[in-house]
Amino acid sequence: MSGAGTAVEQMRMLGPIPRTMRAGVFREKGVVRVEEVPVPEVRDGEVLIKVAACGICGTDIKKIFQRYVEPPQILGHELAGTVVALGRGVTKWKLGDRVMSFHHVPCGACFYCKNRLFSQCKQYKTTGLTGGFTPNGGGFGEYVKAMPWVAERGIVGLPDNVTFEEATFIEPINTIVKAVQKARITAGETVLIAGCGPIGLQLLMVAKHEGARIYTSDPMATRREKSLRLGAVESFDPINDKLVEELHARTEGRGADAVLVAVAHPAVVVDALEAARPGGRVLLFAANDPVTKIEFPAAAIGIDEKEILGSYSAAVDIQESAAALVLEKKLPVMEIVTHWFPLGRIQEGLELAARPTETSLKVLITHQ
Repeated sequence: MSGAGTAVEQMRMLGPIPRTMRAGVFREKGVVRVEEVPVPEVRDGEVLIKVAACGICGTDIKKIFQRYVEPPQILGHELAGTVVALGRGVTKWKLGDRVMSFHHVPCGACFYCKNRLFSQCKQYKTTGLTGGFTPNGGGFGEYVKAMPWVAERGIVGLPDNVTFEEATFIEPINTIVKAVQKARITAGETVLIAGCGPIGLQLLMVAKHEGARIYTSDPMATRREKSLRLGAVESFDPINDKLVEELHARTEGRGADAVLVAVAHPAVVVDALEAARPGGRVLLFAANDPVTKIEFPAAAIGIDEKEILGSYSAAVDIQESAAALVLEKKLPVMEIVTHWFPLGRIQEGLELAARPTETSLKVLITHQ
């Protein structure tokens, strides 16, 4: 490493830092290549993390396989690793700390932050974690740099009994807790979770932790079975067109108090509205791209008074409490990890996450 802000007297390092690293670089639609790229340079107030593991998120899949961002990019934001370099002025962290890092941190002072809409904050939308190129997480690289506002307020320390793989769930679980809170899930309520992929199963874990009675649906039998092992009361195959009928039969004809949609398909939203009781809530978690259009009967909202809610990304004011669910092992997050791929096989891991099989759920990329 060289350049302004990287001299020995301005920073501390945990041993020699290489000038280059391997990284999975998004180069064209559907293609990530393992390349040798510069290690990010650490300047004042910044922290360099050597990445140990990084989860593949559905957002990464959309960016890569639908080209929702322009290459080149080093993606990956569900990461954990070790602090190996500190810029001048960093006092909150020390060399060798085991940590995870968020990639978005809000300013805390704007209109949106004051109204708990952190993900709409201008600073929040500015990614503060990078492995190079346009900042976009960087966990698919061997090193990432946390910029000052992330280094100060977006890094979480890990106890020795929590593995790096477990810690990759801290960021996604935060987004899940935010969604469950936004859907106002309370103990004793009946909740339907549409989709039993990695996100749906994490929604199940958190909603169950809140004391809700959980039903699930998914066309894959193995995923339905997994949801039952994680605490769902019953799981349905939506392909038989009896989902709404079955759910109404179990709720005295009313429907679910809330439906959490973890599938990015417009037709599922229509089913979710039908499955929700009058006055119930439907939260869209997976419908977060700029292309998909959704149509539904206006009467579901205007007469039946059902609510459609959205939830996007993490919330800084639940950072500690949500992290505690993972750090204190209150959620069985590792039970949904089915595949680990070394960085050299990242393309294979991404393709599996994009086109899951009967036996695949959460996919992790490892750098160890």
